[in-house]
Amino acid sequence: MPAPRFLQLSDVAEVLNISANQVYALVRRGDIPAVKIGGRGQWRVESTELEKYIERLYTETKQFIDTHPFGEEAEAPSEEAQL
Repeated sequence: MPAPRFLQLSDVAEVLNISANQVYALVRRGDIPAVKIGGRGQWRVESTELEKYIERLYTETKQFIDTHPFGEEAEAPSEEAQL
């Protein structure tokens, strides 16, 4: 059986290992594209959009790491700070 095209916010929360409230906030901010379906307006996230979001996070994290290195050089206090 193929994976579902649309996921409930609780499913997205499980994939990302965060709360459904956090997913709702990501959707409402526009970080994760979603649609409202049905008379009760249930939010659904397309599985491909979730994968795109995860890929964006990897890219953003790599950029952060590249601009904020972590290591002995980055941790060593400057000579001025030691005085």
